Parts: sequence; structure tokens; C-alpha cells
Amino acid sequence: MEVTLSDLARQDPKAHEAADIIRRCVHCGFCTATCPTYQILGDERDGPRGRIYMIKKMLEGEPISSETQLHLDRCLTCRNCETTCPSGVEYGRLVDLGREMVDHAVPRPLPQRVVRSLLREGLTSRWFAPAARLGRALRPVLPELLSQKLPPVADTQLSWPTRQHARKVILPRGCVQPTLLPNIDGATAVVLDRLGIEALITKESRCCGAVRHHLADGQGALAEVRRNIDAWWPQIASGDIEAIVMNASGCAVMVRDYGRLLADDKAYAEKAASVSALARDPIELLAPLLTEIQQRFPKLSDGKNRMRIAYHPPCTQQHGLKIRGAVERFLSDLGVAIQPVADSHLCCGSAGTYSVLQPALAKTLKEQKLEALTAGSPECILSANVGCIGHLQSGTPVKVAHWIEWLEEQTR
Repeated sequence: MEVTLSDLARQDPKAHEAADIIRRCVHCGFCTATCPTYQILGDERDGPRGRIYMIKKMLEGEPISSETQLHLDRCLTCRNCETTCPSGVEYGRLVDLGREMVDHAVPRPLPQRVVRSLLREGLTSRWFAPAARLGRALRPVLPELLSQKLPPVADTQLSWPTRQHARKVILPRGCVQPTLLPNIDGATAVVLDRLGIEALITKESRCCGAVRHHLADGQGALAEVRRNIDAWWPQIASGDIEAIVMNASGCAVMVRDYGRLLADDKAYAEKAASVSALARDPIELLAPLLTEIQQRFPKLSDGKNRMRIAYHPPCTQQHGLKIRGAVERFLSDLGVAIQPVADSHLCCGSAGTYSVLQPALAKTLKEQKLEALTAGSPECILSANVGCIGHLQSGTPVKVAHWIEWLEEQTR
């Protein structure tokens, strides 16, 4: 697809980057077949091809409207289209650039600005934990949309391991997960401890930057990226750290992108590239240890207790990290009867803050996903991202958990 930059766009390096991405698009339309919003709405502008065309027109100097903003807002950034695309179009990066351009040109109505500001500042703040406690206390009077986002406190909290090991990893705790589902971090640390790996945390690190990044706050996101690099660097520089284990796949995708985001920052480029190279999803650390796990915990795969489990691979794990099928194979090798799930490549509708900003579309996607996940009557549903887990649990009585929580229970 050809792009002729306007005089104004020629002065913006990001416009040149966006144009280079667009030029790889051959307008084939394969992406529309796997785009969740296009499947629901049937509007070309709510599919990747249509959104790419709208961004092309912006770069060429055509007026930017609130209608363009609406259709870019409706994108889940699930990146399913990237997996489908035969031309390798980096759509996820393109839509982030497009959103920044639109938000710079089109002022949002006050209610939208307030909600987006609350999400941007609230979710990444240290005040989120006390606010969540207050929300749980007021759950009966909260709107359904908010009460669904506050899962009940777990009956038991896992104790953090105290043993030291030669193998060490950094375990970033993120922004919302320690408050909403803290046992995911606890289970990760305990499982690693049982396998002789020490999980280290750094209090100075917080949000990975994804919340601000996908709300078109590029500079705010980069500030959080730099803060995390500063927090982790002393441990990385010591040479003792073999990986940064991100048990929220959405965060893992963001941290993997640090090197590109700060490639032009002379003070941080090298460090950011090193951090990105160390970022791992837990399955990337544990899959090579499968034989050891089977030997140390033989009851896992003795065939006597083949649990029926449906696995929901988050979009960030499938299309961002590109490790589709890894967790399913790992669980199957440990004796789990993985249930087939129709359209497992499609998004559940959580997508970070999407389920708050686009509740109707998110609800439809959640209902479709749960229908597919529960078709085989699983004993529980497992996933790999805090947002997906909370979103799905709000629509089903079937237990939804992180797969590493299941592994912790099975290896006690």
C-alpha cells in the first residue's frame, strides 16, 4: 500500500515509521477473517485493513475526525492479525502510533478524558491497593462493571520462599496483580523455589508501562520503562540474573519491547536491549525442566488423575510472545486432559483496559470465549494473564486461575 506523507508528517520520525509499516500491507484482507471486532461489527473500519487505511489517510494530510478515533479505540490490539498476515505487517505498533496521532489532533470529550486519566494514573499508582480494598468493602453498591473487576480475596495467601539458590531470576510484581490476584506471584516464586531457582523482587519497580503505552501516553510509558530498568539493573549488572520472569503475558510483551522503545536513547538503549533479552514467560523457563519436574513429582503424570482443563492462551502469549501451544503441551505432558477449545486464537475481550473502555464489545467477546471454553465441561479454566483471568471469572462459576497456580497446587 503506497503512502505519500504530507509536508507536516515528513517532519515526524514516527510518521515515517508508520508509513514504512503500511507499505508492507498488500490489502489482501486475510486479517479481517481473524479480527474479533470485525467479526462482531462487520464494518471494514473495525478491521485491521480499514484501520490501516484510515492511518494512511492521516499521514497523507486528510482531516482527522472523532470517527477515526472511535474505530482505532475499538481495536483490541490483540495482534491476531499479525499472526495471520502473510506480509509481516507490524499492526500492533502501527495502531499505537495511529492512536497517538489521533489523540494529539482530536480532543476527547470530558467524560472520556476523566475515565482514561483514572485508568492511566490509578492502575499504575501505589494508591491502587488501598482503593481496591475500599472497593471490595463497597462492592454491593458499586456498578456491575467495577464490582466484576474486584475478585474476592483468596482464602489463603502463599508464603514467599526464604531459601537462597545459585540460580536467580527477577520476578517483577507489576501494578494490579499484587492487589487483585497476589497468589499468582506467590505460586510462581514457590514453584521456582521447589526447582532450585530463587525469585527476587525489587520494590522500586512497578507497572511495566503497558497501561500508559496503550492509552497513547507514550512519554509516560517511557518514564515507567526507564524506572524499571534502573530498578533491575544493579541485579542484572551483578551477573547473577538469568532471566526476568513475567507471569503476566501482557507485561512480558511490553518488557520484550523495551529495547525497541529506547533504541534512540543513548543513556538507556544498551540496558533496555539487555532487559528485553532477559524477559521470559514462565513456560519458557519451566518447559526445559519438564523431565526434572516429572521425576521429582511423579504423581503429576502417573495417569491416575487426568484433570479436565480448558486452557485460554492470552493474545499476548499467542500473538505477542509467539509461543502458542507451549503451555498446552507442557500441561498435557504432566497428565492434564486438555479440552479442545473452538477459536482459541480469538481474544476474550479483556485486552488491558479495553473491557472498561469498550464494555459492550468486551462482554460479547467474553460470552463467546466462555461458551467455547466450557463446551467440554472442564473442571477448571487456566490462563496466563491477570486481566484475562479476572475478566473470564466474572462470567462463569467454573474456577479460572493461572496455570502456574495449578502447578503449585499439584507439586505441594
